[in-house]
Formats: sequence, C-alpha cells, structure tokens
Amino acid sequence: MSRTTQDVESSPSLTHGLKQRHLSMIALGGVIGAGLFVGSGAGIAAAGPSIVVAYAVSGLLVMLVMRMLGEMSAAYPSSGSFSAHAERAVGPWAGFTAGWSFWVLLCTAVGLEGIAAAKIMTGWLPGTPEWAWVALFMVVFCAANLAAVKNFGEFEFWFAALKVGAIALFLVLGVLAIIGLLPGTDSPGLTHLTGEGGFLPNGGEGLVVGLLASVFAYGGLETVTIAAAESQDPVRGVASAVRTAMWRIALFYIGSMAVIVTLVPWDSKTVVDKGPYVATLDHLGIPGAGPLMNVVVLVALLSAMNANVYGASRIAYSLVERGQGPRALGRVSGGVPRVAVLASSVFGFGCVLLSYWRPEDVFPWLLNMIGAVILVVWIFIAVSQLRLRRRLERESPERLAVRMWAFPVLTWVALAGMVAVFVLMAREPDTRVQLYSTGGMTLFLAAVGYARQRTRAGNTGS
Repeated sequence: MSRTTQDVESSPSLTHGLKQRHLSMIALGGVIGAGLFVGSGAGIAAAGPSIVVAYAVSGLLVMLVMRMLGEMSAAYPSSGSFSAHAERAVGPWAGFTAGWSFWVLLCTAVGLEGIAAAKIMTGWLPGTPEWAWVALFMVVFCAANLAAVKNFGEFEFWFAALKVGAIALFLVLGVLAIIGLLPGTDSPGLTHLTGEGGFLPNGGEGLVVGLLASVFAYGGLETVTIAAAESQDPVRGVASAVRTAMWRIALFYIGSMAVIVTLVPWDSKTVVDKGPYVATLDHLGIPGAGPLMNVVVLVALLSAMNANVYGASRIAYSLVERGQGPRALGRVSGGVPRVAVLASSVFGFGCVLLSYWRPEDVFPWLLNMIGAVILVVWIFIAVSQLRLRRRLERESPERLAVRMWAFPVLTWVALAGMVAVFVLMAREPDTRVQLYSTGGMTLFLAAVGYARQRTRAGNTGS
C-alpha cells in the first residue's frame, strides 16, 4: 500500500540543505524571469501603455494564488507542494493530474530556456552549434542538481542576486529619467502615455491580449514552496516568501512596465525586436545597454533552467512517494532524488531535439499542450485551499501560520478571475488552441489518475 500525503508532509529522505537566504533569493528571483525581460515586449505592442493595468490585474491574481499556496505549504510542507495539497484536499486523482501536468510543463520549459540561452551564445560566438550550448547547459545544471541540494540553492542565490541587481538599477535609471534628473536626458512627461493613440491605443481587445501575455509571465513563483520542504525552517521560509510577494510583484513587474511605457513609445519596433529593457536603455543612451541586458537575460534563462530541473525532479519524487508514478524515480541517494533529476533533464533535452527534428508538427503541439497548464494548477490550488482551510480550522488551527486574506471571499474572487482568463483565451484565436490542447492533456491525466485511484481502492477493499 502506497503512502499518502499524510505520511510525507516533509519527506524524510530529502535533506534540509537550503538556508533562509537561499529561500529568500529564490522567492525574489522567481518573479524575474526571461518572460519579463523579453516576452513582455509582445504584451506592450498589443496593449500599449495599458499594459500597466494588465500586469496589475494579473499580478493581483498571482498574489492571491501565492497567498493560498503559502497557507497550505506552511501548514503542510511538502516537496510536492500544490500536488500534495490537491491530493489531500480533493483526492489522489487531483494530485496526479496537477503534479504530472506541471512536471511536463517544467521539463518542456527547461528545453525552451536552453534553446533561448543557446541563441544568445551563438550570437556572441557565431558558427558554434546551438545544440552543443543547450547540451552544455543541461549537463551543468543536471550535475548541479545531482549533487547536494545546497548546490541548487547557491546557484539560485547568485543568479537571483544578479537579476535583482539588474532590475533595481534599471528602475533607478528609469525613475531618474522620468523626473528629469538623468544627465543628458529630458523628461518625457506624459507624452508616451497619452499620445500615440492614447492609453488604450488598441482598445479593450489590445488590453485583453496584454492581460493574457502578462498572466503567463508570472510562472516561477511556485518553486519556493517546493524548495521550502528542504529548508532548515520550512514554515518560516514559506511565510516570509509569500508575505513579501506583494511588493516584489508591484516593484519588479508593474514598476518596470510603468517605466518602459513612460520612456519609450509603445509602438516602437525596438520594443519587440530588442526587448523592452534594451529598447529603454538604448533610448536613454546608456552605453553598452544591449550587450549588458543580453547578459542579464542569459542569467535569467539559466536561472530558470536550474530552478525548473530542481522543481521537476522534486514534483516527480513526491508523486512517486505517494504512489503516483514509477518507483525508480523515487530513489534517493545522498539526500537527492537523482533518478528524477536525470529523467527530468533527459525529457527536457528531448524537447530540444524535437525542436530540431519535428519543428512543424510535434514541437508546436507540445508547446500548445503546456500553454495553459499554469492556470490548471492555479485552479487546483484554489479548490484545495477552500477545502483544506475549513479542515485546518476544525482540526489543527495551530498550523495556520499563514492565512489567506478575507477567506473565503478572495479565494472565490481568484477562482472567478481564473475562469475569466479561460474565457478570454477561448475568444482569442492564438490562445484558443493552447486552451484546448492543455484541456485535452488535463482530461487525459485526470482519467488516468481516477482509474488508478479506483484500482487502488478496489485492491485495498479486497
């Protein structure tokens, strides 16, 4: 008989090698990804200055999700995070569905980040094979994650420190330019916010496209709740991370968008071609801005690769511990689920190979399949929190070190927001395919998970 989530609140086979400084920087770095540095350009091109509103709305939704996840993770620290919470609250099929869909998402993301990082390297060193750079990055982060968990923590600590430093410097320069205190730069005032078609240049439709782009830029925050289970003080680590989520999101995402659209015309081609941060620094005449931001983007990509290899291996390990996957993936050596690390890395590199071998059919299908997974995970988080909060208040109120704001009202508000995003995705041709593909994968995993649950219940009953 397999162990349940009740037995693995904090898996005893894993070490507690992450320090509070590691968790703090993982939480900080988790909100600063390549999607912010590069991907936000498409959102700005669609929404114009109203991208600030789009990021504020989606940021509010993310803050609610993180608060819910923080409440459950502080009460039940587990390397399975939301997957373990879904199993405890809804049933094994829910944990199976949430866990394996997120594993596919993380592994595929590892491959995508590797490809993007390799493109930067081949731009610096023309003639070098792209696949070789991806393989090198894969080997480095696979090796780092095969060693002690503190290696992952150290990598992320310094990666996050570099990203935080870069974004902080950008914000300082931007604010100085806006108020007219940056040497050699005149303050643009409100020209770029009210001119060029106004604050909503493409109307509500443009805002919707920007909103959808911004929602998926926030991925990565979940890693800190996975890592907390291997920290020296899981409850304090999670509590600290989620309590600072609000100002981090407001500062890094919403603040950045406000600076960019105030300083640079939203319809400038460089915003998409070079990325909004490079375009802004070039506009300000900052020497060496392009190469400098490419270094920062490379760091963001490598950081995401490292974090996703870690997160995928821990999710897989937790699933196996709960009887939801092949036993081989659950083998632990030196406090590390090394088989899960290898399997996750191999799957990620397999995605890279598909991008070369089947770029017209299989690879796009894979990308569409993971397109809306993060929303599926968020729904599982909200439903799980609704059910577990009542149980905690009744059975173990002392576990509520972190509490969801205005429960249950804001939980229902968050769920309504997620449903609204699904509806908006169904309206847009570009995201409709992603929605349907992710829905198909989710239904398939749910059916497999439910069949396994029924089979296990039958065996137990007999």
